[in-house]
This record gives sequence, structure tokens and C-alpha cells, in this order.
Amino acid sequence: MPGFAKAISAILGAMRGEDEHQFSMTQTVLSDPVLTQKVLRLANSGMYSAFGQRINTVSKAVLVLGTEAIGHLALGLKLIEELTRASPDSAIAHVEMEKAVLAGIVAQQVTSSASATPRDAEEAVVCSMLHTLGRMMVTFYMPERWTALQAVGGTGGEDAAAPPVLGMSMEAIGRAAAEHWGLPKNLIAGMRRVEPAPRGDVFTHEDWLAAVSTMSSQCASSLWNDDEAGAAQVRVLAADFSSMLGVAPDHLLSAIEKAKETAAADLSIAPLSKPAEKRAADMATRRMRAEGNKVLLSGVSDMRDVVASANPGQMMSMALETVFQGLTFSRALAFLRNRRENRYIAKMGLGDGTAALIGALSFDDTYSANVFHASLGSDRVIFVENAQDAKFAAKLPQWWKDSLPDARSFVILPLSSNGQPVGFIYGDWDDSFPAIHLSQTEFGLLNDLRSLIVKTVVRRQQVELDAARPR
Repeated sequence: MPGFAKAISAILGAMRGEDEHQFSMTQTVLSDPVLTQKVLRLANSGMYSAFGQRINTVSKAVLVLGTEAIGHLALGLKLIEELTRASPDSAIAHVEMEKAVLAGIVAQQVTSSASATPRDAEEAVVCSMLHTLGRMMVTFYMPERWTALQAVGGTGGEDAAAPPVLGMSMEAIGRAAAEHWGLPKNLIAGMRRVEPAPRGDVFTHEDWLAAVSTMSSQCASSLWNDDEAGAAQVRVLAADFSSMLGVAPDHLLSAIEKAKETAAADLSIAPLSKPAEKRAADMATRRMRAEGNKVLLSGVSDMRDVVASANPGQMMSMALETVFQGLTFSRALAFLRNRRENRYIAKMGLGDGTAALIGALSFDDTYSANVFHASLGSDRVIFVENAQDAKFAAKLPQWWKDSLPDARSFVILPLSSNGQPVGFIYGDWDDSFPAIHLSQTEFGLLNDLRSLIVKTVVRRQQVELDAARPR
């Protein structure tokens, strides 16, 4: 699975707290449109309803939930997405995939009931999603072996039949894959099945993770069909694992019931989610939905939610993501003014080829008669519809011609504080896009977005001035 291995490397790198790790995580998730959609969907699901606010951008998800939480979500979701891509027509494999997601939903509700820390809860969620990794891999990559397992053990008896048929257990297959991909050791340690029992004298964090993920994955199988037999199994599981998890059985049952309600809204093929009814409701909603640039609207809303607490870098990250997604730019770059060096320097970027431009792309802040200084000097958004027009060439600076010559259209969003430029956001479209036209509504939203960034810049400048005053 080379695609997944590469994604894991990027996600783990962002989780380890490398430079600009919040934006690094945002950039990693945004590099994959499918992963972006799934992270946002899960961040807005009932699993995170305790945060009490709508999350419309990955930047806000990272800010609200934390880099590690998003990293854990991305690991689990990226795995499932890779498996889905490998065998999109396998109904059995899709069942295993959704059961893994359901196990994660159960784990989140159970850990909330146990008053676990956010970090512990996220570990439990991803451990529970990966607990049946062996089953997922066999159904996706070796469907003929899965048929052989069912011939020996019967439906539901695949795990017991695995050692004689495959030569190793399902658990061993999943752990071996996780080790090969370099997943964190604490997550791998929790990917084992344990039998319910009272806590012993030595009960480690890894033991707790294994207990939560074992119970959650077994609950997922029991909840799947939404029938009385499954409900009876859930009651037995709650009673059996109560002592080990340190949560009363009735509290466990309450948490599992919340997970079931969440799953009904979040899953798509599980019987408990009533997929036919969901599809009908979704079609009705689409017909009623008003037109407009919902991504820009949602992104600006996100920024308003956090403007009082976010720093300029976080707001710039959210703004960059919002315009990149909302205007479907080929690439977007955020430039900051360095007064000591008298230069504008690219600091963040999204889209193809931007990684190579960050830090290396810069230009002098001394006024020059070109479109960029015109925008910065007037503090007005400028949209250039056809940058390839020979008549417009004189208004383009040499640094743009050298570094961004394939752009056909672009937008400049200047950022000024107290009448002085502090930076700008640049976004462009190459000639693979049809002719670009921006509406007045979109211009208005771009101006709202600029003003929200500037508010945080002004606040930080005021704090720095106050700190510099003699006391």
C-alpha cells in the first residue's frame, strides 16, 4: 500500500510538531480532497458535538480539536479510504470498513463517559478503528481467502478459522501491517484483543486502550443490524467490561446508545443507519439548498468564531484554506512583510508546486509600478482576469514572471494595519480552468476575510506596544 505509507509519513511528521505544525497538518489533509471531506464530516459528527460549534475548514478543525486529534482521525480515515479505493465493489469489505468507523464512534462516547483526556480519547478512537485491521485487509486484498475462512468457521467465525487457514491470526496480520507502516507504538500496543476481567495490580495505559478498543469493536458488530439479539449482546459486553474500564454498566450502555444515534447519522450502509431513508432526505435537502459560494461563507464564519482568540498565523492559515477551496485556485500563497529585510516573503502555500516556493519566493517592498504594489498601496482587492495579455505584461513584476508564469488569472488580497501593508494573500488559476468571473458577493466575502485577519494583527501589535512601554 505505497499510497497509504506515504500519507502516514506526512501525517506522522505533522503530528510530531515540526515547524508550523498546525499549518503542516492542515496542508497534509488538504492535499487529499477525499480525506479533507471525511475529516470535516467526522469533526462535525456527534463524536465531537461537545465542542458545540460548526467546523467548516480543516484549519479550524486543527485549531479546535488539536493537531494530534486531527492526525489520529486522518490516520484512521486515510487507511479506510485506501482500502476502499483498492476494492470499491466489495460489499463485505465495505461492511468491515463501516464497522471500524462504528467502533471508533463507540470508543469516543465510552471514553467521554469515563472522563478520559482528549488525547486518551483520540488514541482510543483510532485504536478501535484499527482493531479489526486484519479483517479489513483480508476482505479487501484476499477475498478468496475470506471465502475459505467462512467455509471453515462459518459467518462470524472468520477470526477463529484464521490460524489454520492463513497461518496467523487476524490480530497478527493487523499488527504486522501497523508496525510496517510505522504507526505509533502506543497505538499498536492497543490493537490487541483482551478478555474482560477486573483490573489487576498492574494496569497500564496500553491495557486500557486494548480494553476500550476490544469492547468497542465487539459492540460495533453487535450494533450493526440494529436488532434485539445485538442489543442483548451489548448489555453483556457492558456488564463484562465495566470493571476493567472503571465505568458503571448503565453509564456504558448510555454511552453506547449515544454512539448508536451518532452512527445512524454518520454511516451509510449499516442497517442501523437506514440508508434508503437517508438518501431520500439528502436528495430533498439538495433541491432546497440555495446557490452561492458556501465555502467562502463557511470559512468566513469559522474565522469570526475564533477571531477573539486566534493569533495572526492561525487566521492566515484559515483564510488561505478558505480562499483556496472556495475559489478553487490552482495554488494560493500567503506573503508576510519582513520590515527588517524590507521584503515580502511567501510563508504558507496550498496547491501544486507551492512547497518549493515557500521561503524562496520574495520581493522588495520598495514601491514599484506593478499590480502587486498597486494593490498593497491602495489596500484594495485586485482581480486580474488575463495575466497572459501582452498589454498587461508591463504591470507584472519580474519575480512573478520568473516564478508564476503559468497563471492565467489571479487575485491579490492585501492586508494593511494602520495604513501600512503587512502582507497579502495571492491565488491564481492556470489555463486548465474556464474563464474566471468573481461575483460582488465573493468580493464582499474576501473583504470580510481580510478584515478578520487584520483584527488579529492589530491586537498583537497593541500587545507588543503595551509590553514595550516603560512601567
